[in-house]
Amino acid sequence: MRVLVAGATGVIGRQLVPLLTATGYEVTALSRSGRPVGGPGVRAVAADALDRAALTAAVREARPDAVVHLLTAIPAEIDPRRMTRDMALTSRLRTEGTRNLIDAARAAGAGRVITQGVAFGYDPDAGHGPADEDQPLWDNPPAQMRAPATAVKELERLTAEADGLVLRFGHLYGPGTVYAADGSTVRQIRNRRMPVVGRGTATFSFTHTHDAATAVVAALGRPVNGVLNIVDDEPAQVGAWLPELAAILGAPAPRKIPTLLAGLVAGPVGVAFMTRLRGADNARARLALNWRPRHTTWRDGFVAELGEK
Repeated sequence: MRVLVAGATGVIGRQLVPLLTATGYEVTALSRSGRPVGGPGVRAVAADALDRAALTAAVREARPDAVVHLLTAIPAEIDPRRMTRDMALTSRLRTEGTRNLIDAARAAGAGRVITQGVAFGYDPDAGHGPADEDQPLWDNPPAQMRAPATAVKELERLTAEADGLVLRFGHLYGPGTVYAADGSTVRQIRNRRMPVVGRGTATFSFTHTHDAATAVVAALGRPVNGVLNIVDDEPAQVGAWLPELAAILGAPAPRKIPTLLAGLVAGPVGVAFMTRLRGADNARARLALNWRPRHTTWRDGFVAELGEK
């Protein structure tokens, strides 16, 4: 099978491309830079997903059987008070870019489309406990989250129209992410600049980038469409995982600050991320894809990535 990976130089793409070649796929790695990725046998091409003509030509030349959409442009550090601005390019890639890529895939005869969604956009007011894929996404998040959330919904709508599959990944950690040893979140934790807000009641579902990549490989081999949560087995509240990650890093214990004070510093989005997010359930992906995360819990994954070697 010929697979085109759009966003091949991103944190998931860099894990995915070598896995695909190792399992016998012919891979075209598409990125804006066209930088080589994945070693010998991978064809690297440059195209901007927002340039419809250039993207269509690149996909047509690759003649893929399947297209994997991992395109984002997320900054290394996001200001929660200006999230709409910081996520503007990624929102365009999830709307205009998705439309361009799916149309190009159809024109090239690709029969399979897999796209990257998010598993931390569930409506926190719609229920309790980890959300399955039937639960609604957040319709009325804080103002600075609305445009990015709308873009994710449009990506999912376009994928559904193409009979494709959305893989909703959790909070990504691993090489190149904000949770890497040199990532912005780890730096904030080391400097004691990431506090527990209120009682730390936001629930995070984490996904290691390698586990995200193995889920894509599993999905390419199965005729599954719709949406699937690709997360580890242990959703955890900020009040649990943040102090434990600080301990793994050998960093000071995080401060605790009231919600009102956090709102003055980080705005409504910052407070929502630390107090309101809902975790996700991976049972459906386990059954549909016969997939299992290598890092079944964030504890094991963070120790493997960030603990003493």
